[in-house]
Amino acid sequence: MTTSHSRPIRVLIAKPGMDGHDRGAKVIARALRDAGMEVIYTGLRQTAEMIVNAALQEDVDAIGLSVLSGAHMHYFREVKALLQERGAQDVILFGGGIIPDQDLPKLEELGVGKLFTPGTNTDDPVEWLREVVPQRWAKLEAQDL
Repeated sequence: MTTSHSRPIRVLIAKPGMDGHDRGAKVIARALRDAGMEVIYTGLRQTAEMIVNAALQEDVDAIGLSVLSGAHMHYFREVKALLQERGAQDVILFGGGIIPDQDLPKLEELGVGKLFTPGTNTDDPVEWLREVVPQRWAKLEAQDL
């Protein structure tokens, strides 16, 4: 799908909560950056509000949450609600980390676009974002007409 957007895909990678393990988030951030995307990494111990504020300030196309603490339902729900509240429901939300299989359908129902669990090839999020972000751009352009 082609659009008139000439800028790179912009992605915010965030580590919500008290989880201090960020190796996976950094690996994904680097893979996205190496693929030509602009990546903003917020660092450790971010609140949902901090994440959404940064995403809006940076005008990102997508937010990726890395959650290893078991609090994935809480953080994805909170970030999604804040995006909705601030009129930014079009920002794509995705993530990864240690997420039990039984929670994957619940997160999908919540509106999380895709979840990448341990063992995922770093090309997978790159390819997925290259597919879904132009769809977001097309929708935004259609709204502007």
